[in-house]
Amino acid sequence: MSPGKRQMHLGVFVLGTGNHQAGWRYEGAFTSHMELPAMQEIARITERGKFDLLFISDAMVMDPTDHPSFMCRFEPTTLISVLSQHTTHIGLGATLSTSFSEPFNVARIFGSIDHLSGGRAAWNVVTSSNTKAALNFNLDEHLDHELRYARAEEFVDVVRGLWDCWEDGAIVADKTTGRFIDPDKIRPLDHKGRFFKVKGPVNMARSPQGHPVIIQAGGSPSGLELAARTADVVFSVVQELEPAKKAYADLKARMAKFGRAPHEISVLPGVMPIVGASEAEAREKLATLQSWITPSNALTLVASRIGYDVSGYDLDGPVPPPPPFEGSRTFTSVLYERARRDGMTLRDLYNLTAAARGHWVVCGTPRTIADTLQEWFEGGAADGFNILPAYFPGGFAGFVDLVVPELQRRGLFRHEYEGRTLRDHFGLAPVPPAVRTRAGAAD
Repeated sequence: MSPGKRQMHLGVFVLGTGNHQAGWRYEGAFTSHMELPAMQEIARITERGKFDLLFISDAMVMDPTDHPSFMCRFEPTTLISVLSQHTTHIGLGATLSTSFSEPFNVARIFGSIDHLSGGRAAWNVVTSSNTKAALNFNLDEHLDHELRYARAEEFVDVVRGLWDCWEDGAIVADKTTGRFIDPDKIRPLDHKGRFFKVKGPVNMARSPQGHPVIIQAGGSPSGLELAARTADVVFSVVQELEPAKKAYADLKARMAKFGRAPHEISVLPGVMPIVGASEAEAREKLATLQSWITPSNALTLVASRIGYDVSGYDLDGPVPPPPPFEGSRTFTSVLYERARRDGMTLRDLYNLTAAARGHWVVCGTPRTIADTLQEWFEGGAADGFNILPAYFPGGFAGFVDLVVPELQRRGLFRHEYEGRTLRDHFGLAPVPPAVRTRAGAAD
Protein backbone atom coordinates (compact mmCIF):
# COMPACT_ATOMS: atom_id res chain seq x y z
CA MET A 1 0.00 0.00 0.00
CA SER A 2 1.37 3.43 -0.87
CA PRO A 3 2.17 5.89 1.96
CA GLY A 4 -0.69 8.11 2.99
CA LYS A 5 -3.93 7.82 4.91
CA ARG A 6 -4.32 4.59 6.85
CA GLN A 7 -6.87 2.29 5.20
CA MET A 8 -8.89 -0.70 6.33
CA HIS A 9 -8.07 -4.30 5.54
CA LEU A 10 -10.97 -6.62 4.75
CA GLY A 11 -11.16 -10.39 4.77
CA VAL A 12 -14.12 -12.69 4.20
CA PHE A 13 -14.73 -15.77 6.32
CA VAL A 14 -16.16 -18.37 3.94
CA LEU A 15 -18.67 -20.94 5.13
CA GLY A 16 -20.51 -22.09 2.02
CA THR A 17 -23.90 -22.34 3.72
CA GLY A 18 -23.44 -18.93 5.32
CA ASN A 19 -22.09 -17.88 8.69
CA HIS A 20 -25.59 -17.70 10.18
CA GLN A 21 -26.76 -21.07 11.41
CA ALA A 22 -29.80 -20.89 9.10
CA GLY A 23 -28.28 -18.74 6.35
CA TRP A 24 -28.62 -21.54 3.80
CA ARG A 25 -32.41 -21.25 4.08
CA TYR A 26 -32.49 -17.65 2.81
CA GLU A 27 -33.89 -17.14 -0.70
CA GLY A 28 -31.15 -17.61 -3.30
CA ALA A 29 -28.58 -18.77 -0.75
CA PHE A 30 -26.03 -21.50 -1.45
CA THR A 31 -26.90 -24.73 0.33
CA SER A 32 -23.59 -26.54 -0.06
CA HIS A 33 -20.00 -26.06 1.05
CA MET A 34 -18.78 -28.62 -1.49
CA GLU A 35 -19.62 -27.19 -4.91
CA LEU A 36 -16.69 -25.60 -6.71
CA PRO A 37 -18.85 -23.17 -8.77
CA ALA A 38 -20.22 -21.76 -5.50
CA MET A 39 -16.71 -21.26 -4.12
CA GLN A 40 -15.60 -19.66 -7.39
CA GLU A 41 -18.52 -17.22 -7.24
CA ILE A 42 -17.60 -16.23 -3.69
CA ALA A 43 -14.00 -15.69 -4.84
CA ARG A 44 -15.17 -13.49 -7.73
CA ILE A 45 -17.24 -11.33 -5.36
CA THR A 46 -14.26 -11.07 -2.98
CA GLU A 47 -11.98 -9.87 -5.76
CA ARG A 48 -14.63 -7.47 -7.10
CA GLY A 49 -14.71 -5.93 -3.62
CA LYS A 50 -10.89 -5.50 -3.62
CA PHE A 51 -10.68 -7.53 -0.41
CA ASP A 52 -7.30 -8.43 1.03
CA LEU A 53 -8.15 -12.01 1.92
CA LEU A 54 -10.53 -14.93 1.42
CA PHE A 55 -10.29 -17.28 4.37
CA ILE A 56 -11.33 -20.93 4.77
CA SER A 57 -11.53 -22.45 8.25
CA ASP A 58 -11.55 -26.16 9.06
CA ALA A 59 -13.22 -28.70 11.34
CA MET A 60 -11.89 -32.13 12.25
CA VAL A 61 -15.17 -33.60 13.54
CA MET A 62 -18.47 -34.48 11.88
CA ASP A 63 -21.23 -33.50 14.30
CA PRO A 64 -24.83 -33.49 12.96
CA THR A 65 -25.82 -30.88 15.59
CA ASP A 66 -23.15 -28.43 14.46
CA HIS A 67 -23.18 -25.67 11.84
CA PRO A 68 -24.18 -27.03 8.39
CA SER A 69 -20.85 -26.03 6.81
CA PHE A 70 -18.93 -27.93 9.49
CA MET A 71 -20.66 -31.22 8.67
CA CYS A 72 -19.48 -31.54 5.08
CA ARG A 73 -16.64 -29.46 3.66
CA PHE A 74 -13.61 -29.33 1.39
CA GLU A 75 -10.19 -29.77 2.94
CA PRO A 76 -9.20 -26.07 2.97
CA THR A 77 -5.64 -26.15 1.56
CA THR A 78 -6.91 -28.19 -1.39
CA LEU A 79 -9.67 -25.66 -1.99
CA ILE A 80 -7.47 -22.55 -1.91
CA SER A 81 -5.01 -24.28 -4.26
CA VAL A 82 -7.83 -24.58 -6.79
CA LEU A 83 -9.08 -21.03 -6.16
CA SER A 84 -5.56 -19.70 -6.73
CA GLN A 85 -6.01 -20.63 -10.39
CA HIS A 86 -9.30 -18.74 -10.69
CA THR A 87 -8.20 -15.48 -9.00
CA THR A 88 -5.46 -12.92 -9.53
CA HIS A 89 -5.23 -10.65 -6.48
CA ILE A 90 -7.01 -11.84 -3.35
CA GLY A 91 -5.03 -13.51 -0.61
CA LEU A 92 -6.03 -17.10 0.11
CA GLY A 93 -5.94 -18.30 3.71
CA ALA A 94 -6.56 -21.77 5.12
CA THR A 95 -6.54 -23.36 8.55
CA LEU A 96 -4.14 -26.20 9.29
CA SER A 97 -3.81 -27.49 12.85
CA THR A 98 -0.50 -27.83 14.65
CA SER A 99 -2.05 -30.56 16.82
CA PHE A 100 -2.55 -33.04 13.98
CA SER A 101 0.18 -32.17 11.45
CA GLU A 102 3.96 -32.16 11.02
CA PRO A 103 6.02 -29.01 10.35
CA PHE A 104 7.76 -30.40 7.26
CA ASN A 105 4.39 -31.13 5.61
CA VAL A 106 2.96 -27.73 6.51
CA ALA A 107 6.04 -25.90 5.18
CA ARG A 108 5.70 -27.70 1.85
CA ILE A 109 1.91 -27.27 1.59
CA PHE A 110 1.87 -23.50 2.11
CA GLY A 111 5.11 -23.02 0.21
CA SER A 112 3.48 -24.80 -2.73
CA ILE A 113 0.32 -22.67 -2.53
CA ASP A 114 2.41 -19.51 -2.35
CA HIS A 115 4.21 -20.53 -5.55
CA LEU A 116 0.99 -21.57 -7.30
CA SER A 117 -0.77 -18.31 -6.40
CA GLY A 118 2.14 -15.97 -7.10
CA GLY A 119 2.54 -15.00 -3.45
CA ARG A 120 -1.00 -14.97 -2.04
CA ALA A 121 -0.96 -17.79 0.54
CA ALA A 122 -1.76 -17.51 4.25
CA TRP A 123 -1.64 -20.16 6.98
CA ASN A 124 -4.09 -19.87 9.88
CA VAL A 125 -2.26 -21.41 12.84
CA VAL A 126 -4.60 -23.24 15.23
CA THR A 127 -4.07 -25.81 17.94
CA SER A 128 -7.59 -27.34 17.63
CA SER A 129 -9.86 -27.12 20.65
CA ASN A 130 -12.55 -29.73 19.93
CA THR A 131 -11.82 -32.64 22.26
CA LYS A 132 -13.51 -35.08 19.86
CA ALA A 133 -11.02 -34.24 17.11
CA ALA A 134 -8.25 -36.14 18.88
CA LEU A 135 -10.23 -39.36 18.40
CA ASN A 136 -9.76 -39.03 14.64
CA PHE A 137 -5.97 -38.86 14.94
CA ASN A 138 -5.03 -41.95 16.92
CA LEU A 139 -5.33 -40.11 20.24
CA ASP A 140 -7.62 -40.68 23.21
CA GLU A 141 -7.60 -37.02 24.26
CA HIS A 142 -6.09 -33.63 23.47
CA LEU A 143 -2.93 -32.32 25.04
CA ASP A 144 -3.86 -29.75 27.67
CA HIS A 145 -4.17 -26.14 26.59
CA GLU A 146 -0.74 -24.86 27.67
CA LEU A 147 1.06 -27.90 26.25
CA ARG A 148 -0.75 -27.50 22.92
CA TYR A 149 0.43 -23.91 22.71
CA ALA A 150 3.98 -24.81 23.68
CA ARG A 151 3.94 -27.36 20.85
CA ALA A 152 2.45 -24.76 18.49
CA GLU A 153 5.21 -22.26 19.35
CA GLU A 154 7.88 -24.74 18.34
CA PHE A 155 5.84 -25.93 15.35
CA VAL A 156 5.64 -22.41 13.87
CA ASP A 157 9.34 -21.83 14.46
CA VAL A 158 10.23 -25.04 12.62
CA VAL A 159 7.99 -24.19 9.66
CA ARG A 160 9.48 -20.71 9.37
CA GLY A 161 12.95 -22.17 9.74
CA LEU A 162 12.29 -24.58 6.87
CA TRP A 163 11.10 -21.68 4.69
CA ASP A 164 14.41 -19.96 5.48
CA CYS A 165 16.60 -22.92 4.48
CA TRP A 166 16.63 -21.61 0.90
CA GLU A 167 17.94 -18.25 -0.24
CA ASP A 168 16.75 -16.40 -3.32
CA GLY A 169 18.55 -17.45 -6.48
CA ALA A 170 19.48 -20.92 -5.20
CA ILE A 171 18.27 -22.51 -8.46
CA VAL A 172 20.85 -21.71 -11.16
CA ALA A 173 19.70 -24.08 -13.94
CA ASP A 174 22.71 -23.29 -16.14
CA LYS A 175 22.35 -25.49 -19.21
CA THR A 176 25.88 -24.69 -20.39
CA THR A 177 27.67 -25.84 -17.24
CA GLY A 178 25.08 -28.35 -16.10
CA ARG A 179 24.91 -26.67 -12.68
CA PHE A 180 21.32 -26.74 -11.39
CA ILE A 181 21.62 -25.61 -7.77
CA ASP A 182 23.99 -23.34 -5.85
CA PRO A 183 24.62 -25.41 -2.70
CA ASP A 184 25.93 -22.37 -0.83
CA LYS A 185 22.41 -20.91 -0.87
CA ILE A 186 20.75 -23.92 0.76
CA ARG A 187 21.31 -25.10 4.31
CA PRO A 188 19.82 -27.72 6.64
CA LEU A 189 17.70 -26.68 9.61
CA ASP A 190 19.07 -29.23 12.10
CA HIS A 191 16.29 -28.54 14.59
CA LYS A 192 16.22 -30.57 17.80
CA GLY A 193 13.58 -29.34 20.21
CA ARG A 194 11.12 -30.44 22.86
CA PHE A 195 8.49 -31.69 20.40
CA PHE A 196 10.21 -31.94 17.01
CA LYS A 197 13.39 -33.18 15.42
CA VAL A 198 13.68 -31.95 11.83
CA LYS A 199 16.79 -32.12 9.67
CA GLY A 200 15.75 -30.09 6.60
CA PRO A 201 16.10 -28.39 4.25
CA VAL A 202 12.65 -28.53 2.70
CA ASN A 203 12.76 -29.70 -0.94
CA MET A 204 11.26 -26.49 -2.34
CA ALA A 205 12.68 -23.17 -3.48
CA ARG A 206 11.92 -20.06 -1.49
CA SER A 207 8.37 -18.84 -2.11
CA PRO A 208 7.38 -15.44 -3.58
CA GLN A 209 6.56 -13.87 -0.20
CA GLY A 210 9.59 -15.36 1.53
CA HIS A 211 7.16 -16.56 4.17
CA PRO A 212 3.44 -17.02 3.46
CA VAL A 213 1.36 -14.77 5.71
CA ILE A 214 0.64 -16.21 9.16
CA ILE A 215 -2.82 -15.77 10.70
CA GLN A 216 -3.64 -16.43 14.34
CA ALA A 217 -6.84 -16.18 16.34
CA GLY A 218 -6.08 -17.37 19.87
CA GLY A 219 -7.28 -15.07 22.65
CA SER A 220 -5.73 -16.79 25.66
CA PRO A 221 -2.49 -15.40 27.13
CA SER A 222 -0.56 -18.17 25.37
CA GLY A 223 -2.34 -17.45 22.11
CA LEU A 224 -1.68 -13.73 22.37
CA GLU A 225 2.02 -14.34 22.97
CA LEU A 226 2.21 -16.61 19.92
CA ALA A 227 0.41 -13.98 17.84
CA ALA A 228 2.59 -11.11 19.08
CA ARG A 229 5.72 -13.00 18.11
CA THR A 230 4.72 -14.71 14.86
CA ALA A 231 1.42 -13.49 13.37
CA ASP A 232 0.90 -11.07 10.50
CA VAL A 233 -2.90 -11.04 10.83
CA VAL A 234 -5.03 -11.69 13.93
CA PHE A 235 -8.73 -12.53 13.81
CA SER A 236 -10.28 -11.26 17.05
CA VAL A 237 -13.55 -12.08 18.79
CA VAL A 238 -15.18 -8.95 20.19
CA GLN A 239 -18.67 -7.70 20.94
CA GLU A 240 -18.27 -4.14 22.19
CA LEU A 241 -16.07 -1.15 21.37
CA GLU A 242 -14.32 -0.47 24.68
CA PRO A 243 -13.24 -4.09 25.35
CA ALA A 244 -12.13 -4.27 21.70
CA LYS A 245 -9.91 -1.19 22.20
CA LYS A 246 -8.32 -2.74 25.27
CA ALA A 247 -7.68 -6.07 23.50
CA TYR A 248 -6.21 -4.24 20.49
CA ALA A 249 -3.87 -2.17 22.65
CA ASP A 250 -2.83 -5.21 24.69
CA LEU A 251 -1.80 -7.22 21.63
CA LYS A 252 0.07 -4.33 20.03
CA ALA A 253 1.93 -3.64 23.30
CA ARG A 254 3.12 -7.27 23.49
CA MET A 255 4.98 -6.96 20.18
CA ALA A 256 7.81 -4.73 21.39
CA LYS A 257 9.54 -7.46 23.39
CA PHE A 258 9.81 -9.48 20.18
CA GLY A 259 11.36 -6.57 18.29
CA ARG A 260 8.25 -5.95 16.23
CA ALA A 261 6.43 -2.72 15.40
CA PRO A 262 2.63 -2.42 15.94
CA HIS A 263 1.93 -2.01 12.21
CA GLU A 264 3.38 -5.48 11.54
CA ILE A 265 0.15 -7.10 12.78
CA SER A 266 -3.31 -6.30 11.40
CA VAL A 267 -6.14 -6.97 13.86
CA LEU A 268 -9.40 -7.91 12.13
CA PRO A 269 -12.45 -8.42 14.41
CA GLY A 270 -15.08 -10.79 13.08
CA VAL A 271 -18.33 -9.04 12.15
CA MET A 272 -21.56 -10.22 10.54
CA PRO A 273 -23.15 -7.36 8.55
CA ILE A 274 -26.88 -7.46 7.80
CA VAL A 275 -27.37 -4.82 5.09
CA GLY A 276 -30.70 -3.26 4.12
CA ALA A 277 -31.89 -0.29 2.07
CA SER A 278 -33.41 0.95 5.32
CA GLU A 279 -32.91 0.14 9.00
CA ALA A 280 -36.30 -1.61 8.98
CA GLU A 281 -35.36 -3.80 5.99
CA ALA A 282 -32.10 -4.81 7.65
CA ARG A 283 -33.89 -5.73 10.89
CA GLU A 284 -36.45 -7.71 8.89
CA LYS A 285 -33.65 -9.74 7.23
CA LEU A 286 -32.15 -10.57 10.60
CA ALA A 287 -35.57 -11.42 12.04
CA THR A 288 -36.22 -13.79 9.12
CA LEU A 289 -32.93 -15.57 9.71
CA GLN A 290 -33.56 -15.79 13.45
CA SER A 291 -37.07 -17.15 12.91
CA TRP A 292 -35.57 -20.32 11.44
CA ILE A 293 -33.58 -21.02 14.58
CA THR A 294 -35.49 -23.12 17.11
CA PRO A 295 -34.55 -23.51 20.78
CA SER A 296 -34.48 -27.31 20.46
CA ASN A 297 -30.71 -27.33 20.08
CA ALA A 298 -30.11 -24.16 22.09
CA LEU A 299 -28.07 -25.74 24.88
CA THR A 300 -26.00 -27.74 22.38
CA LEU A 301 -25.23 -24.62 20.36
CA VAL A 302 -24.37 -22.55 23.43
CA ALA A 303 -22.08 -25.31 24.73
CA SER A 304 -20.28 -25.55 21.37
CA ARG A 305 -19.55 -21.80 21.34
CA ILE A 306 -18.94 -21.10 25.02
CA GLY A 307 -16.72 -24.17 25.36
CA TYR A 308 -18.25 -26.06 28.29
CA ASP A 309 -21.27 -28.23 29.07
CA VAL A 310 -24.42 -26.35 30.07
CA SER A 311 -26.85 -29.28 29.80
CA GLY A 312 -29.13 -29.59 32.79
CA TYR A 313 -29.32 -25.84 33.34
CA ASP A 314 -32.50 -23.80 32.91
CA LEU A 315 -32.54 -22.11 29.49
CA ASP A 316 -34.13 -19.07 31.14
CA GLY A 317 -31.72 -19.06 34.07
CA PRO A 318 -28.34 -17.35 34.43
CA VAL A 319 -25.29 -18.53 32.49
CA PRO A 320 -23.25 -20.82 34.76
CA PRO A 321 -19.58 -19.91 35.31
CA PRO A 322 -16.97 -21.83 33.31
CA PRO A 323 -14.99 -24.70 34.82
CA PRO A 324 -11.17 -24.62 34.77
CA PHE A 325 -10.13 -24.08 31.16
CA GLU A 326 -9.27 -27.06 29.01
CA GLY A 327 -10.23 -25.96 25.49
CA SER A 328 -10.24 -22.73 23.55
CA ARG A 329 -10.56 -19.71 25.85
CA THR A 330 -11.44 -16.88 23.48
CA PHE A 331 -15.16 -17.43 22.97
CA THR A 332 -15.55 -18.58 26.57
CA SER A 333 -14.09 -15.39 28.01
CA VAL A 334 -15.87 -13.00 25.65
CA LEU A 335 -19.29 -14.60 25.87
CA TYR A 336 -19.34 -15.42 29.57
CA GLU A 337 -18.09 -11.98 30.61
CA ARG A 338 -20.72 -10.28 28.49
CA ALA A 339 -23.44 -12.60 29.82
CA ARG A 340 -22.37 -11.94 33.44
CA ARG A 341 -22.11 -8.18 32.95
CA ASP A 342 -25.47 -7.85 31.17
CA GLY A 343 -27.38 -10.37 33.31
CA MET A 344 -28.07 -12.59 30.30
CA THR A 345 -29.85 -15.93 30.51
CA LEU A 346 -28.78 -19.01 28.58
CA ARG A 347 -31.58 -18.23 26.11
CA ASP A 348 -30.19 -14.70 25.63
CA LEU A 349 -26.76 -16.16 25.02
CA TYR A 350 -28.25 -18.64 22.58
CA ASN A 351 -29.90 -15.86 20.59
CA LEU A 352 -26.59 -14.04 20.45
CA THR A 353 -24.53 -17.04 19.33
CA ALA A 354 -27.16 -18.33 16.89
CA ALA A 355 -26.79 -15.29 14.69
CA ALA A 356 -23.02 -15.12 14.25
CA ARG A 357 -21.65 -17.95 16.39
CA GLY A 358 -20.56 -15.51 19.07
CA HIS A 359 -19.17 -12.83 16.75
CA TRP A 360 -20.36 -9.26 16.51
CA VAL A 361 -23.50 -8.52 14.43
CA VAL A 362 -24.05 -5.07 12.88
CA CYS A 363 -27.42 -4.45 11.24
CA GLY A 364 -28.47 -1.40 9.21
CA THR A 365 -28.09 0.61 6.03
CA PRO A 366 -24.78 0.83 4.14
CA ARG A 367 -24.24 4.25 5.68
CA THR A 368 -24.88 3.24 9.29
CA ILE A 369 -22.76 0.10 8.93
CA ALA A 370 -19.93 2.18 7.45
CA ASP A 371 -20.32 4.63 10.36
CA THR A 372 -19.85 1.80 12.86
CA LEU A 373 -16.88 0.26 11.08
CA GLN A 374 -15.26 3.69 10.77
CA GLU A 375 -15.74 4.34 14.49
CA TRP A 376 -14.00 1.08 15.40
CA PHE A 377 -11.24 1.57 12.82
CA GLU A 378 -10.43 5.15 13.74
CA GLY A 379 -11.04 4.57 17.45
CA GLY A 380 -8.16 2.14 17.97
CA ALA A 381 -10.15 -1.10 18.03
CA ALA A 382 -9.32 -2.59 14.61
CA ASP A 383 -7.11 -2.43 11.53
CA GLY A 384 -9.98 -3.73 9.44
CA PHE A 385 -12.57 -6.48 9.65
CA ASN A 386 -13.09 -10.16 8.97
CA ILE A 387 -16.52 -10.15 7.31
CA LEU A 388 -18.82 -13.08 8.13
CA PRO A 389 -21.74 -12.91 5.65
CA ALA A 390 -24.93 -14.47 7.00
CA TYR A 391 -25.43 -16.25 3.66
CA PHE A 392 -23.75 -16.51 0.25
CA PRO A 393 -23.77 -15.09 -2.32
CA GLY A 394 -26.41 -12.40 -1.64
CA GLY A 395 -25.44 -11.54 1.94
CA PHE A 396 -21.85 -11.02 0.84
CA ALA A 397 -22.62 -9.26 -2.45
CA GLY A 398 -24.77 -6.77 -0.54
CA PHE A 399 -21.81 -5.78 1.60
CA VAL A 400 -19.41 -5.58 -1.36
CA ASP A 401 -21.76 -3.62 -3.62
CA LEU A 402 -23.24 -1.27 -1.01
CA VAL A 403 -20.96 -0.91 2.03
CA VAL A 404 -17.57 -1.10 0.30
CA PRO A 405 -18.37 1.87 -2.03
CA GLU A 406 -19.38 3.88 1.04
CA LEU A 407 -16.04 3.09 2.71
CA GLN A 408 -14.25 4.02 -0.52
CA ARG A 409 -16.05 7.37 -0.71
CA ARG A 410 -14.76 8.12 2.79
CA GLY A 411 -11.18 7.27 1.79
CA LEU A 412 -11.14 4.31 4.18
CA PHE A 413 -10.66 1.51 1.65
CA ARG A 414 -8.79 0.99 -1.60
CA HIS A 415 -10.34 1.47 -5.03
CA GLU A 416 -7.79 -0.76 -6.74
CA TYR A 417 -5.12 -3.24 -5.72
CA GLU A 418 -1.65 -1.68 -5.54
CA GLY A 419 0.32 -4.93 -5.40
CA ARG A 420 0.08 -8.59 -6.32
CA THR A 421 1.02 -10.45 -3.15
CA LEU A 422 -0.90 -10.76 0.11
CA ARG A 423 1.97 -9.07 1.92
CA ASP A 424 1.57 -6.16 -0.50
CA HIS A 425 -2.09 -5.86 0.48
CA PHE A 426 -1.23 -5.69 4.18
CA GLY A 427 1.65 -3.28 3.62
CA LEU A 428 4.25 -5.87 4.62
CA ALA A 429 7.60 -6.39 2.95
CA PRO A 430 8.62 -9.86 1.73
CA VAL A 431 10.49 -11.76 4.44
CA PRO A 432 14.18 -11.69 3.40
CA PRO A 433 16.26 -14.88 3.45
CA ALA A 434 18.50 -13.52 6.20
CA VAL A 435 15.62 -13.49 8.68
CA ARG A 436 15.67 -16.69 10.72
CA THR A 437 13.35 -18.04 13.41
CA ARG A 438 14.39 -19.22 16.84
CA ALA A 439 14.05 -22.85 15.69
CA GLY A 440 17.15 -24.96 15.33
CA ALA A 441 20.64 -24.88 16.73
CA ALA A 442 21.91 -22.84 13.79
CA ASP A 443 19.94 -19.73 14.78
